Amino acid sequence: MVGVPEPHTGWTFITNHARVLAAIADNPNVRIRDIAAHCRLTDRAVQRIISDLEQDGYLSHTRDGRTNTYRIEPDKVLRHPAEAGLPVASLLSLLVQDETERVRKPVTQYGRFGSSAVK
Repeated sequence: MVGVPEPHTGWTFITNHARVLAAIADNPNVRIRDIAAHCRLTDRAVQRIISDLEQDGYLSHTRDGRTNTYRIEPDKVLRHPAEAGLPVASLLSLLVQDETERVRKPVTQYGRFGSSAVK
């Protein structure tokens, strides 16, 4: 059995909800304990996050025996007004990118804020 993950101190750019969603996007059949280990969260925290995501329509699941298969709604828009109109798929395209791609390919676009936002 996996122990309680070591807590993280300080702030981060990505929320736990986004991390859990990315882990599910990477593997729709992933187990809660594996998500928890990957995201450094407790199983219970992951269960709450999945419940939040399902309640707001970002995620659904079907059960087949002891296995859950998750389905993400890629066209559902992000919740915060600053990201109004951006679909979940846009966020996941950044978070689920293959690690070798991430290392090899430098960021050449600065998104909708333009190059002046990045110094």
